[in-house]
Amino acid sequence: QVQLVESGGGSVQTGGSLRLSCSATRANLRGYSMAWFRQAPEKEREGVASIGLLSRESYADSVKGRFTISKDNAKNIVYLEMNSLRPEDTGMYYCAANGVRSRVGLQLGDFYLWGQGTQVTVSS
Repeated sequence: QVQLVESGGGSVQTGGSLRLSCSATRANLRGYSMAWFRQAPEKEREGVASIGLLSRESYADSVKGRFTISKDNAKNIVYLEMNSLRPEDTGMYYCAANGVRSRVGLQLGDFYLWGQGTQVTVSS
């Protein structure tokens, strides 16, 4: 069974940076479209960034210019580089995958594999 495992979360101050990683077991991420979602307390899960099989990237407006998604096929890891972090970026960050679609957006329904999440806390 394919498993996604996130890491790299933590607590930072406003303006700080973090890099999240998502690794996979029993799957070669080269064949998957990937994404990062986040969920703040009492809010719905929202798409943050995605990358398709042809490396087409999509970002939520709230993170454009600050976050970058990338995929290292050799290491089988997907990254989310987060810069200029704000308190509103606080939440649980989830890695998601789709092994069928080559192009994906930021909709929950685009993905069927999910990790357990890693917490990001940004203090003012």
